[in-house]
Amino acid sequence: MDKATLIGLIAGIGVVVAGHVFEGGHVGSLLQPGAFFIVVGGTFGAMLTQSSLPDFKAGIRLAKWTFAPPPLDYQATIAQIVGWSQTARRGSFLDLEKEGARLTDPFLKKGLRLLVNGSEPDLIADYLLNELTAWEDKYHKDARFWEAAAGYSPTLGILGAVLGLIHTMANISDPDAVGAGIAVAFVATIYGIGLANLVYLPIYKKLTVLIRDYVRLRTIQIEGLLGIAGEANPRQVEGRMQSFLLHELAAGTH
Repeated sequence: MDKATLIGLIAGIGVVVAGHVFEGGHVGSLLQPGAFFIVVGGTFGAMLTQSSLPDFKAGIRLAKWTFAPPPLDYQATIAQIVGWSQTARRGSFLDLEKEGARLTDPFLKKGLRLLVNGSEPDLIADYLLNELTAWEDKYHKDARFWEAAAGYSPTLGILGAVLGLIHTMANISDPDAVGAGIAVAFVATIYGIGLANLVYLPIYKKLTVLIRDYVRLRTIQIEGLLGIAGEANPRQVEGRMQSFLLHELAAGTH
């Protein structure tokens, strides 16, 4: 589990609530089910209107990556492919075929099968890069679900506030009720802006980073397979793959 996401959500929302309390407000004044229903329900209703049902479900499902991102071990992948390169240099393609049979990653499995079958490097590159591009396009589209939600949410917050004010003005003869009603009405605006900037937009930004990292891993795998297909020696194969990680290594990550 990615603890940073959970800590970030708690910290972001907690700071807003704490600031409200420090200013003399009460936590209970921020708990307005009607406003929450208008903002959240309206936002996801708008999202369903703009999307097909499968795209809507895919966008919702992708959010779990922010809490449980796919494992990405660049160095383990590089070591694995360097090992394949050493096997290929010995001419042990039967051993490579056995490696492919044990793989559970469909993408790598296809790449290794193309390599074992003697496919030209250009063919391997075209096949794998086309598949990676299609994957990247789909997942970026799914991630943009949350970017769009961040766009609708503040507007729904304003709508909730206006509806609250309409209800308040109906009781304008009671000054006390008007004051309390106005305060409640603006809670919808807080929900709209808060959810957009503390939840929806951060989810979108984090998903784009995770997709970028996943694409980098696939690119490294493709580069390694092409190195083997081009009969580069294992040291050259490793160098080609490591070149994609220079800035991570300099920063002491991955």
